[in-house]
Amino acid sequence: MKIAAFNLEVAGIFRKCAEVLRQQAANPFRVNAYLRAAQTLESLEVDARDILRDDGVAGLIELPAIGRGLAASIDEFARTGRLLQLERLRGEAAPENLFRTVPGIGPKLAHAIHDELHVDTLEELEVAAHDGRLAAVAGIGDRRVAAIQASLAALLGRGRSRRQAPQASPPAAILLDVDREYRQSAAAGKLPKIAPKRFNPEKLAWLPILHTDREEWHFTALFSNTARAHELGRTDDWVVVYFYNDDHQEGQNTIVTETKGPMTGERVIRGREAECRALTN
Repeated sequence: MKIAAFNLEVAGIFRKCAEVLRQQAANPFRVNAYLRAAQTLESLEVDARDILRDDGVAGLIELPAIGRGLAASIDEFARTGRLLQLERLRGEAAPENLFRTVPGIGPKLAHAIHDELHVDTLEELEVAAHDGRLAAVAGIGDRRVAAIQASLAALLGRGRSRRQAPQASPPAAILLDVDREYRQSAAAGKLPKIAPKRFNPEKLAWLPILHTDREEWHFTALFSNTARAHELGRTDDWVVVYFYNDDHQEGQNTIVTETKGPMTGERVIRGREAECRALTN
């Protein structure tokens, strides 16, 4: 049986994810999930892209060991030729570079979008393009917003039509507890460290990474390694928390120390400030 080159490529990426997670002492469940998915792809008699074309992400979910999240990862690689999850695990993810793949968004605008809107994915950018937040970024007029909306619709259209309904995020209290554990463990030197490619010319392993569980949720936490975090000296304050459930669906939040308003000095989840305030009342 000849295995499709695409299947082998994605299987290889999943195996890389598993190896990185193993090195970072992640939950064995997550390591094994990637390995089982790789084995499924390596034994598949058809090209996974054909399944996507004919049956969408739902068709992939029917395969052994391929849950909703891993099916979405296969779809992501089919659409973009990259898997952001692997880049995140290696400390390589750069939202600004991702935004620059959208026609009409250059380096300066990509930086401003990430800095002002605190979005990290094309899906989040699309929401911002339709709810008015993108239009509020300096230098973006109505015509450019419309062009970006059209570009994002073309880039995400196939994946959107085949995706499942978005999952709920973990409660704010759980996210804040993961943030607390991460910062305390990092300060005590108890966490493994990775050597991110971005802003690390000496290739030093300086970025602590935490894998932990709460209820049905599995978390990965690490300090933000974005250009803005470095510019503001917040690389030891801004914490990015990635989460997933047993279906391997993933999401993320950024947690920071608030610098203005009634929550000044408190840890808050960007975009969920009201929930954080409610926890202090």
